[in-house]
Amino acid sequence: DQASLFPQEILIYLRGGGYCGYKLGCALANIGASVVLCDIHKPLWMIPNGTDIRDYNAILEAFQGADCVFHVASYGMSGIEQLHKKEIESVNINGTRLILNACKQQDIPRLVYTSSVNVVFGGVPIEDGDEESLPYFPINKLVDHYSRTKSIAEQMVRAANGSSLAGGGLLHTCVLRPPGIYGPEEQRHLPRLAKIIERRLLSFKFADPTVQMNWIHVENFVQAHILAAEALTPEKNYRASGQVYFIHDGEKSNLFEWLTPLVSAILISKYINLTICNSSFCVHVMNISVTHTFKIDKARAQLGYHPLKYDFADSVDHYMKSRPQLSNYQLFLNILVSLTITLILFFLSLKLDSLSVFHFFKEGQH
Repeated sequence: DQASLFPQEILIYLRGGGYCGYKLGCALANIGASVVLCDIHKPLWMIPNGTDIRDYNAILEAFQGADCVFHVASYGMSGIEQLHKKEIESVNINGTRLILNACKQQDIPRLVYTSSVNVVFGGVPIEDGDEESLPYFPINKLVDHYSRTKSIAEQMVRAANGSSLAGGGLLHTCVLRPPGIYGPEEQRHLPRLAKIIERRLLSFKFADPTVQMNWIHVENFVQAHILAAEALTPEKNYRASGQVYFIHDGEKSNLFEWLTPLVSAILISKYINLTICNSSFCVHVMNISVTHTFKIDKARAQLGYHPLKYDFADSVDHYMKSRPQLSNYQLFLNILVSLTITLILFFLSLKLDSLSVFHFFKEGQH
């Protein structure tokens, strides 16, 4: 009985203004928990008071009376954020340190930390990896600062398990490692991929059809977090205390096959063909060109995690219906820019070909 494990307790969710935070907060409220959502950004769905995880006093105030903290706050996963190394460290590492200290000071016995599969994946193929056999990927060899800081933060959370609380008792922590998250109102992965496709920056020509990876629907993400919090209680014999779990939909797929519903929707609505690979997308080539799949047997056995089946096409359909529509002028401008780029590339190729021929004849004269 989930409701009996959250009897009028206050649970803090960081980052509560984001997609996953809001969904988890609603799910917890529905089973009888009192929930506080903390974030410095206003969410699309509601407006709680803002709390910055880099502000220790604000954290202490927010944590008063809480019984469990879900720490999902992070920064620097994609886009221009990846260049802000100091801010990535201040949120992912220093913010985590402050949250751990606040849990100890405010006598909060449970902390569920959302990590990433990137802490063990750095470009070397992984097929059905598990929590016990996979070591942390060497931090100095991880290619992006987000992954490096998430690895450090995860190890801090695991090391804090069993720490003494100010008023007595112990802090019990556990870690969840999801892959890419999707859902009908997800605001990061799906819109970003749609823009890449629309701007002709995504090529399907370099894709290896044998490469596979995992994804997780937001509802399965929520399920795993609630189960993890339950497994940190005495009623569940603290079975998740100090543990780490891979979580996903229980399936593995090739990214380019998985994205077919989105590609089809964009092609139909915009009449675009995909031929160009641009560096803005190729930064992530490693994540889509190397197999990295993981077992969720441990989460199934210890947490009772049973991912439900979801269709990515449903999320795409919701996105396409809710996204702002381009005006005729914007559509015309996009087509004009696309044609211009195509013509420039065409003439450049002719220029290079003519230079090559000229060089060939010149060499032949000597």
